[in-house]
Amino acid sequence: MASAFMRELLRYTRNQGLLINPKRTHFYSSQSPSDYSFKDSILNLLHKCHNLTRFYQIQTRFVTSGLLQNPSIAGRILKLSLTFCDIHYTLLLFKCIEFPDTYCVNTVIKGYCCSLPHKVVNFYCEMVRDDGVLFKPNSFTFPPLISVCGKSGDLLLGQEWHGQAVKVFDEMSVRDLVSWNSMVDGYVKVGDMGSAHELFDRMPERNVVSWNVLMKGYLDGKNPGLVLKLFRTMVRTGVIWNDTTVVSVVTACGRSCRLKEGRSVHGSLIRMSVNASLIIGTALIDMYSKCGIPDVAQVIFNRMLVKNLVCWNAMISGQSIYGNAKHGLRLFDKMVERGKFIPDEASYVGVLCGCARLGLLADAKNHFLEMTNVFNVKPNFAHYWCMANLYASHGLVDDAIKFLKNMPVDVNMSPQSSTWAGLLGSCRFNGNMTVGERIAEALIKDDPLNHSYHVLLIVIYAVAGRWEDVSRMKCLMMERGFSVPGFSLVELTQIVNGLEVGDKWEDSISKLYEHG
Repeated sequence: MASAFMRELLRYTRNQGLLINPKRTHFYSSQSPSDYSFKDSILNLLHKCHNLTRFYQIQTRFVTSGLLQNPSIAGRILKLSLTFCDIHYTLLLFKCIEFPDTYCVNTVIKGYCCSLPHKVVNFYCEMVRDDGVLFKPNSFTFPPLISVCGKSGDLLLGQEWHGQAVKVFDEMSVRDLVSWNSMVDGYVKVGDMGSAHELFDRMPERNVVSWNVLMKGYLDGKNPGLVLKLFRTMVRTGVIWNDTTVVSVVTACGRSCRLKEGRSVHGSLIRMSVNASLIIGTALIDMYSKCGIPDVAQVIFNRMLVKNLVCWNAMISGQSIYGNAKHGLRLFDKMVERGKFIPDEASYVGVLCGCARLGLLADAKNHFLEMTNVFNVKPNFAHYWCMANLYASHGLVDDAIKFLKNMPVDVNMSPQSSTWAGLLGSCRFNGNMTVGERIAEALIKDDPLNHSYHVLLIVIYAVAGRWEDVSRMKCLMMERGFSVPGFSLVELTQIVNGLEVGDKWEDSISKLYEHG
């Protein structure tokens, strides 16, 4: 069977005009693949492979000489194939291996998860059933599978994968640090932070990856307070942080408006003479903006030698939403004029929010048309939301309704619900809580199983300071089996209502936590 796949593989390579001269491969098949020096030379050859042509030359020689059947070499070849080729070619190469081991199968599973996630389940089941495959699932098998389920929203399947991972983990005679970290990460990906933290506490040793995985889980779970608590504990234990740690901590500070702690982390970086990387610099810009001092964010932005689109978007949104909206719009124009980056959805959310704060309806219309006609950016609900708010703020409620009726219907919304959702935002933007409440209740009545509509009504109550109603709605959500929102409410309320960071805002945050 494998020989048939070999012929197909060689035919493909020959058609590419890449069949090699064996003398150029710098090794001889007469040597035994079990010879350590020989194996080292092969692995060194693979390490130096940096382009597709060279890869085709090497893999063709390996297939024809039989070296592909060596497990340690086969796994490296498959990994290299995923770097230079697509999953289909890698799978063809995989099928040329007579008895692929667990490392080979895990490598292909990762490839499937990145390229063809909907087919990875069938591949896994096929490998488990195939007696000719030397595959025994280990702690490296399940994390990518669980991750795919999390991204697709299929948490039930993710929990099933994780259940199998737990079984494998329990049966392992020796558990290394990577295995422990993989299991904690698995619990995080299926949203079981209680089990993740419990397993974390049981770990015989931890490295910075262990701490980062748990902190990222709490950050994604809208619990910035626990992120900061974990960080303090990590520092006390003497674990050295890395860029990933700093980004999680700084992001947590921004989301909870903990300026003092954010400044402390930033100060530590300065004292340690650490040059902020692009990702850390962007996180600091976001943090200072959300904490109400975008001028400091602007200084950091100006000093950054390297910027990408995400960095520009953070600064544009920082000024447009939290600082000087005029300056935010000028920043956007500057980015477009330079022509180095093409604006995306996030860029235009910042721009339209800036227009909304300044009441620039005509400018917002122009930007909306520019977004779709010039830069081919497909508007999402946030863009329609901002435009409807602008129309409503000018007293043009009928135009707002007309605009929303032209919004493409989301697959999870009926046409009527789409309009209601937009009107809800419009009423909240103008502070008309009574009308907003009536619309929200009609929205939930129209689609009682939609989680988002319940969240929107909770935000309306939070903005109006009706905390008893917030608690009532959260209880209703729990009764209906919905996940109760956490800190994301604060961010949404701040954007829609344009609240300034200060005592009033700090009080709103504490009350949201109090009623969480």
